[in-house]
This record gives sequence, structure tokens and C-alpha cells, in this order.
Amino acid sequence: MKKTYQIDVDCANCANLMEETAKKTDGVKNCTVSFMTLKMKVEFQDGADASEVMERVRANCRKVEPDCEIYL
Repeated sequence: MKKTYQIDVDCANCANLMEETAKKTDGVKNCTVSFMTLKMKVEFQDGADASEVMERVRANCRKVEPDCEIYL
């Protein structure tokens, strides 16, 4: 399953950090973050609960970029 989320991030480097962090989160198969469109596209692993995974993604992204926001 794939979902797209609106994000708020300050710079392209921060968006890259968010993307790399999200990819390492359990339950995420793949992720792309676009600073230009302020969107995060997440592909979840089969059987993963998207809302639970995204809470972990949000927490992990805030560890590397405290000012970021992912609108769930």
C-alpha cells in the first residue's frame, strides 16, 4: 500500500534526512520526500498498519529534524 502525506520542512537537506530516516523505519518498504512539493510518499510493507508505522516515522524524523511536521 502507498500513501502520500503533506509535510512541513525547512530545507532540501532536511527533507533528505527525513527520507533516509523514514526508509529505515520498520514497516516502510520505500519512501520519497519532495522538498519542492512538500510531500512524503510512503510505501508500506505487506501487512503493516499504516497509522502505526507513520507514528514511528514521525517520531524518528523528529529525532533528526525537530522542526519537521508530517500531517497524518
